[in-house]
Amino acid sequence: MGDVLAGFHAVWEFESDSVLIRFERGIRTPKLFQALGQRRVPLEAIAGVTLSPGRRGTLVLHAVPRPGADPLMEAADGQLKETSDPYRLVLPADREALAESYADELRARIGGDDTPAERFLVAPPEAPLQFKAYDGKASFDGKAVSFRWFWTGASSAKWKAGDQSFPVTGLSGVEWRSPEVFDGYLRLLRRDAGGLPPAQPDQDPAAVVFGLGYGPVHQSLPFAAAVLAAARAAGTAPVAVPAARRDPADIAERIRHLGELHEAGLVTDEEFSVKKAELLAEL
Repeated sequence: MGDVLAGFHAVWEFESDSVLIRFERGIRTPKLFQALGQRRVPLEAIAGVTLSPGRRGTLVLHAVPRPGADPLMEAADGQLKETSDPYRLVLPADREALAESYADELRARIGGDDTPAERFLVAPPEAPLQFKAYDGKASFDGKAVSFRWFWTGASSAKWKAGDQSFPVTGLSGVEWRSPEVFDGYLRLLRRDAGGLPPAQPDQDPAAVVFGLGYGPVHQSLPFAAAVLAAARAAGTAPVAVPAARRDPADIAERIRHLGELHEAGLVTDEEFSVKKAELLAEL
């Protein structure tokens, strides 16, 4: 193909065997896009292509990734907002004819294979990576994940366990719950867990919890994707595991805490209703 299609926050460069997505920098560009910089997506990693009307006189060209092809999307597990989806290119509506021609050519080249990929086809974010969670600092050097606890946020269980280091060879995957929900966290899934149910994230030395301003998506998600890819490369389990259902007593405690934030004016009526419903759905 060898052509370029420029959108509002990214430029897609179409090559014979891949699409190179270059994300722009700017105040209006989602922070996740800025953190990713650019990504090369092999055509075999794309399951489908759609072109649909967007908001306020725009079009959206969307490349649908194959399941299991991209560690970032595997770690996200469907939790990304549409505006933060790196496979969406937003275009002015007057470029419909041009966008349709690119969409048609892409459809002809990808073959429409939506079967799960046997390996990651899109490169993960590069280490070293780090971010601050509410209860500790998480670091990844490509070989091991380290958690260093903060005395202001870590539970007594984590202080008792001490700072942690987990080689990727001992990990079976990751569990990322977006910081944009009430109780987000990043948990490392260990091969030596023995099938026992994991402790709550705030009590688990293999997890860090997020909070207001901590573990933002543009930092914690690339981190999770890089760890997941390294764990798979080390011969461990290939997929991120969905978050486990919580203990009813823990749900009740979190709803009580949410109510306190609501009464203090730190959470709006709408946020309180939405988050409470999310917690109750986990019962």
